[in-house]
Amino acid sequence: MKIVVTNDDGYDQPGLTALADAVRPLGSVTIVAPATPQSNVGHRVTMRTPIKVEQPTSDTYVVHATPADCTRLAIKSLVKDVDWIIAGINPGANLGSDVYQSGTVAAAREAAILGVRAMAVSQYIAPDWTVDWPAATEQAIRLIPQFVSKPLALGKFWNINLPSPITVGSTLSHHRCPLDKHPHHYRYIEDEGVYHYEGIIHNRPRSTGSDVDICFKGMISIRGCF
Repeated sequence: MKIVVTNDDGYDQPGLTALADAVRPLGSVTIVAPATPQSNVGHRVTMRTPIKVEQPTSDTYVVHATPADCTRLAIKSLVKDVDWIIAGINPGANLGSDVYQSGTVAAAREAAILGVRAMAVSQYIAPDWTVDWPAATEQAIRLIPQFVSKPLALGKFWNINLPSPITVGSTLSHHRCPLDKHPHHYRYIEDEGVYHYEGIIHNRPRSTGSDVDICFKGMISIRGCF
């Protein structure tokens, strides 16, 4: 099985290393990831300017463009006949309305558009907590093979969010759930003509049983997305 791993944080980030380590037992792994952080760029793609690609190792491509561009290049040019595009592990949740602005999710969505199976994996970060990457890797090792083996309709992809806090050895259940449709609570603070975003993700509203609700209650949320 040929697997490409990517992200929206950059090729040298710990979440990408954790993901690559988690999926190596499943097949050959190639990293095709952005050169610089690309969080919140959504599904932006590059079509009017050339894209620089570097190859520091035989199985790593560093792309000077967006996460969706990484997926496009992987499928069309860099890793022919790729079986899976897996994006993550993102340090921060991609739940509810996040899926529309997330570069991580866009990387998986672009693969689905191009007819390649894909998933996005993210790690919610609770207040006063930092990501335990060995714990996230352990959950990915346990969970990803289950979904790689499941049927996945053409044009769909899995969006997986790990709860927090978790530690190595945490026993977590996972649940298929709908996308929460509530917007974030946020505002802009004006200061001499400059507007600053202010919002707290942990206080976001949510519907019972939605992906936000499931993840915030300490379970792994699973959603099949278009």
